[in-house]
Amino acid sequence: MCFRVRCRAAFFSFFFFFIPFLVFAGEPTEQLKKATDKVVAILGDLNLGSEEKADQKRMLIRSAIDEVFDWSLISQRALGTYWKEREDKEKEEFVLLFGKLLERTYLTKLGTYQGIKIEFLDEKVIDRKDGKYAAIMTRVITEGGSDIKVDYRLRLIGDKWMVYDVFVEGVSLVNNYRIQFRDIINKSSYEELVKKLKENIAKGDAEA
Repeated sequence: MCFRVRCRAAFFSFFFFFIPFLVFAGEPTEQLKKATDKVVAILGDLNLGSEEKADQKRMLIRSAIDEVFDWSLISQRALGTYWKEREDKEKEEFVLLFGKLLERTYLTKLGTYQGIKIEFLDEKVIDRKDGKYAAIMTRVITEGGSDIKVDYRLRLIGDKWMVYDVFVEGVSLVNNYRIQFRDIINKSSYEELVKKLKENIAKGDAEA
């Protein structure tokens, strides 16, 4: 079974922020842009353009992504109510596997997209009892001229704003995976979900 994001902008639901055109900048937006600038530099590095260096490029991009994505919270939200049932070692394994799945699913395709611009339209910061959260609203302009609404959800951890979900035209990346994970667990077991994650990661490795 292949895990899918059921919206027309499946790939971009994860990586649309990489080539931004900044028209709005608050603190969360500025921190997000710093990471995007690193990715843009990696994508534009001619020395990393060969197929032999594809893995190196992917690792560099993943390193930049790690600076702004809260993999633990993303994984916790994607697994939903089943997260609390897991042992600490199982949680650690799931975070690694889910991050690897997203990496193998999307990073191998990232370099094929060109001419994309993003307008950062607005930013909202909310104070809650459990901390500070932010929503960054953007408009993606594709090479063909179409517009797609992509929003980010972040939380403040220390002095860093970290992404924990991405919405494409109102569709949540995390929620899409949560539905798929829940279906697998309900029909089979958590162990079967882990098995399928590993199978999809191995498939991505083979195709990379």
